[in-house]
Amino acid sequence: MKVKDIMSTSVYIIGADEPISRARNLMMKHSISRLVVIKKQPPEVSTLKSTEMIPIGVVTKTDLTYRLDQAEPKWRRRPIDNIPVNIVMTRDPVTIYPGVTPKQAAEILIENDISGMPVIKSESDPSMVGIITKLDLIRYYSNIEDSTNVKDIMEDYFLTVHRHHTISHVIREMKSDEVKMVIVVDDSKKPVGIITNTNLALGRMLNPEGGLPSKEVKMARKNRDGGEKIFRSVKEVSMVAEDIMSYPIFTLSKNNTAVEAARIMVDERINGIPIVNDEIIGIVNARNIIQAIIKR
Repeated sequence: MKVKDIMSTSVYIIGADEPISRARNLMMKHSISRLVVIKKQPPEVSTLKSTEMIPIGVVTKTDLTYRLDQAEPKWRRRPIDNIPVNIVMTRDPVTIYPGVTPKQAAEILIENDISGMPVIKSESDPSMVGIITKLDLIRYYSNIEDSTNVKDIMEDYFLTVHRHHTISHVIREMKSDEVKMVIVVDDSKKPVGIITNTNLALGRMLNPEGGLPSKEVKMARKNRDGGEKIFRSVKEVSMVAEDIMSYPIFTLSKNNTAVEAARIMVDERINGIPIVNDEIIGIVNARNIIQAIIKR
């Protein structure tokens, strides 16, 4: 089997000078994690079966989440409608050819710490014919026979946050620990949700200035002897982990197979699964599945 047999042939594209607000809207509308950037603005149809276009960059949800924080302060003060994609995109993206094997594609993704790459015709003709992502490789792995258990590939180091921790706290913890995913727990430390860069990218960029989102809470009090409540004020408070986490959460035991984990990831479109044995003992993520492909 080759990359051409498992790649996605519909490629969502965006022009380098288009605003990141459009990039975010396209990702939300089509439930995708990345856009391939081309030099000029594409036609009205943003996905083409055969693109015949040359990629000059890639913009991902991770870029939308973190890159603006690293930009100069002047960019933070500009509405996201005025910030072009070329400010946050990764230039000169890693590409791959259709005849490469899934194992070789997995190795390239791991070596470059990326989650997807455009597939081009050849070195002499860099026109796109598709895109290969971690999800495509996980789907490939979910359909093969492999007896590897999740305990053999899981990460035994994982980061947890409380469901009431603020989003700014979650971002600081993820940056500090250099992780792309956290498990959200309740007071009894049981997992109740997952937060990834996807949740942050889609939940965080609600403020036109790029600031953190907030929510309004209505404050009520008993006004009469009968216990009738009336709203007396509205308070703006920070959004917390449970406001943006993905749930319900899926868990596995250490004796489940990696193939079973891959199937859940594909079916539920999730990037990580906590491994629980009375308590959380680890987590299996997309990278672990990709590494399992390399080891076969």
